[in-house]
Amino acid sequence: MHLKKVQHIAIFLIFFSLVSQRFSVFAQKNILELLPGSEKLIYDENKKTQRLIGNVRFIYQGNKMFCDSATYYEKEGIVNAYGNVHINKDDTLNLFCDSIHYFSKIKKAKLWGHVRIRDREYKITTDSLEYDANKGQAVYRHGGKIENILKKEILLSKVGYIYPDSKNFIFSGNVRYNTPNIKMTTDTLKYQYLQKKVYFYGPTKITTEDNVITCSKGWYHTESEESLLQKNVQVLQESTIIKGDSLYYHPKKGLAIGRGNIFYADTTEKISFQSQYFYKNDAKKINFITDKALCSYLLEKDTLFIHADSIFVFSDSLKKVTSAQAYHHARFFKSNLQGRCDSISFLKDKGFMEMFYDPIVWSQNAELKGVKMNAHLKDSVLDKIEILENSSVVMEVDSSLYNQVYGKEMFCYFLQNELHKVEVFGNSQTIYFPEEKTDKDSIFEIKRSGMNRIYSGDIKVYLDSGEVKKVVYLTQADAVFYPFNLINKEEQFIKNFSWNPLLRPKRKEELFNR
Repeated sequence: MHLKKVQHIAIFLIFFSLVSQRFSVFAQKNILELLPGSEKLIYDENKKTQRLIGNVRFIYQGNKMFCDSATYYEKEGIVNAYGNVHINKDDTLNLFCDSIHYFSKIKKAKLWGHVRIRDREYKITTDSLEYDANKGQAVYRHGGKIENILKKEILLSKVGYIYPDSKNFIFSGNVRYNTPNIKMTTDTLKYQYLQKKVYFYGPTKITTEDNVITCSKGWYHTESEESLLQKNVQVLQESTIIKGDSLYYHPKKGLAIGRGNIFYADTTEKISFQSQYFYKNDAKKINFITDKALCSYLLEKDTLFIHADSIFVFSDSLKKVTSAQAYHHARFFKSNLQGRCDSISFLKDKGFMEMFYDPIVWSQNAELKGVKMNAHLKDSVLDKIEILENSSVVMEVDSSLYNQVYGKEMFCYFLQNELHKVEVFGNSQTIYFPEEKTDKDSIFEIKRSGMNRIYSGDIKVYLDSGEVKKVVYLTQADAVFYPFNLINKEEQFIKNFSWNPLLRPKRKEELFNR
């Protein structure tokens, strides 16, 4: 996100301070000096008034004033000027309007009709303007336009408040700010000059070359480019989007911190985040999410969802995602593969995912378990899973029968996301219930007559749809077949047998279930 161009707003707002301070010349000594050119002067001794008519020119409190007619109330200290009013200060500031009323005792001025204030760089246009020196406030209430003549900057609003003493400025009502490089619309805009901050309230939209930003509240520092966006925040760039309740952004430091209903997506990297807290540091090449954290990675024909208490996503110098790490109560889900463990490490380019601390993985009717697992994705498709220590694969064949494989280590191979081969090394145990197909009137019937129990050192098991089709012994084997009525109950299940269908997430929303 590049908000640097927003800082131009500070330039013309400083002009308000200069203009407002120049209004203060009205507080000088109350002497009216008539210049040559007036057609008629009428003095009322009783009312102590001076009326000038026709091509009126005079100097009052150091300002040159021109108009069609003017009345000066000496006792009240009031000057009223009418028709083609023009006030000039030091040949640098010019003010035009249809009429002006200045009350020197209460230090207030009112300008009416086609008001224009202009210096060598800026021009203010409005219908009417009021200035109160006691409050240090200048106000227009019926629409105003501010232009930077040199830089093509324009600000429009219905109401504008200018405070030269505190150097604060407030605009409200359909506020629009435009330059050749930025467009900004908001309901209310407040500028604090001493703090170099612009505050905006109400639905706000900021458009630059690289960003489209919307929110309902926030502030922006005109020098450091630091900003805070709040309520209904959305930041659109060419390939990324950030949404949330609140977003702190500091582009010079490469920082972004989001809170509340955060959503971040990078279409180029095919990755997105959801969480209640989001931290992005471009200098450290890291993204961090926590509190209902969910990371989504778009695969070729599927999406991999990863959830954990905290998730770190790392990038390279080109902001290309390289890896992700999920810590504590980690879960993942894709349409044909689900799993849970304590922590996950995922290397994006290599398609390599490590699972730590008693992981469980489900694929079709198979449940894989071990102390640690390594999953390999090939072209975004599951290719192999390595199971280390106390490895087991359990496949449900009906509600009470399970084909089972156990060993010290396993290598499980997948074909089109289906487990089709298991290599077991060390203390292998295989228990399965072979099926027998019979053709009866062109209808295949499947029957099971018993259980095979095989103990061996190393074996290979070939499967199809969760059914054991062939077992190859790599070392000497102890194999027994038990008819159902003679099954040894002590040998019906592998070591550390468990079946956990209730832990398996059936959709991504269930990743948050503990």
